[in-house]
Amino acid sequence: MSDQNETRYTLPGKAKSYWVATTPESNYPALSGDIRVDVAIIGGGITGITSAFLLKEAGVSVAVIEADRIITGTTGNTTAKITSQHSLIYNRLISEFGRGQAKQYADSNQAAIDKIEYIVRSWDIDCDFSHKPAYVYAGSEDSAQKILDEVRAARSLGLPASFEGDLPLPFKTYGSVRFSHQAQFHPRKYLCALARETEGDGCHIFEKTRALGIEGGGPVIVKTDRGNVTAENVIQATNFPIVDKPGELFKKLKQSMSYVLGTYIEEPFPDGMFINAEEPVRSLRSQPTERGEMVLVVGDGHPTGNGNPTHEHYRNLEDWARSVYKVRSIDYHWLTEDVMSEDKIPLIGRLTPDSEHLYLATGFKKWGMTTGTAAAMILTDTILGRDNPWTEVYDPSRSGQGPQFSMENVSGIEPGQGTIIEKGEEEKVAVYRDQQGVLYTLNPACRHMGCSVSWNDAEKTWDCHCHGSRYNARGEVIQSPAVYGLLEKKVRGQDEKPYSYIRKGS
Repeated sequence: MSDQNETRYTLPGKAKSYWVATTPESNYPALSGDIRVDVAIIGGGITGITSAFLLKEAGVSVAVIEADRIITGTTGNTTAKITSQHSLIYNRLISEFGRGQAKQYADSNQAAIDKIEYIVRSWDIDCDFSHKPAYVYAGSEDSAQKILDEVRAARSLGLPASFEGDLPLPFKTYGSVRFSHQAQFHPRKYLCALARETEGDGCHIFEKTRALGIEGGGPVIVKTDRGNVTAENVIQATNFPIVDKPGELFKKLKQSMSYVLGTYIEEPFPDGMFINAEEPVRSLRSQPTERGEMVLVVGDGHPTGNGNPTHEHYRNLEDWARSVYKVRSIDYHWLTEDVMSEDKIPLIGRLTPDSEHLYLATGFKKWGMTTGTAAAMILTDTILGRDNPWTEVYDPSRSGQGPQFSMENVSGIEPGQGTIIEKGEEEKVAVYRDQQGVLYTLNPACRHMGCSVSWNDAEKTWDCHCHGSRYNARGEVIQSPAVYGLLEKKVRGQDEKPYSYIRKGS
């Protein structure tokens, strides 16, 4: 009976994002033959189009290569919040990366807000740009202290943060972080205008042209299904980079899906953009339309490929929306796929330290309007040989994330025992304490293909369920196909040092 009920759910509204549905489809030509430019940009979303725009303004010839139509992928399915408030992040950044890099992250995203507004005002772009406060609210008492910690952390970095008690929302909250002078807009209206400014005078936008690979090291050749583009520099501005083997990027990135409903409600919507601090995520913002104010209800995210049946996520959002608002209609539904890095910070810069002419920007963690714009600013400066103050925190070759776990998380491990400890949705550490009490903390990602290992209590080994690689308790390989040992993973406050023979091969 329940199976029959499952099939009766009808997805509400049009299966298209509001941004795509309310703007004309672009019609740039496909590449025909071989060309040469200064910079080739793979991907026609916010990073690719903004980079092309900024580089052209600096006198650089560019070619944007888009497999489909520009601004219809992740950027065309965004919720389009222009904010430096990326849920609860700054207290963690200070703790794990230090105040200097946390400030780089804060400053770059604030600067991105200013850059978008500057472009909108200077080029008189009609894109529904408006300033709004952004709120992260505690939906339970358990999150109340996290809110206070985030307010203090954000304010210490110079961000426009304050504590707000009561919010004009139709459900109980337990305090919130308020960021003032944030913004929202219609992303396709904005970026289509930038694309029009970019095209011409030796600069190109090629649609229906799929990049197949990248060869060479200066000049670089982007091979496509319609010809080759030769350039001094290449930017990978796709959601997930198509060249991901150098630097083992594929191990550092994961994809996540979220769902959006475009709804009309009876109640007036309060001024602001809102997101909760817990799981499942519930995000709200409004958008002016010809029919009045539409409210975007967003959330129910999950790792790509793990959320079947996906219609249930739309149902969850609809049920929640109807439980808190009087919903008149749901006119649109769509999903978006975002890339998440292992340390939750985007990767922006050279693909590897040796990749002098190959750049990328990815891992925006669902906050691509500001981080994508900041990426375009950073990459433009780097290609032009200008210093940029934010490169360190986003460096794709950074040694790795700071410690995610503290000793209190692992202190309960008895001698001779091992376990996987999880913190949050994706953060894990493999922990083993030997009979002498020495603690080993390891990254549980198998060195073969990145699957997570599990503890074999009988054999005292770490075993991979994907392809059968096995490691001893200290992380050394004892069974192929892996050939390198598990990597060490630091824990805050850890004084004990694992033995030096944990292998760290690349």
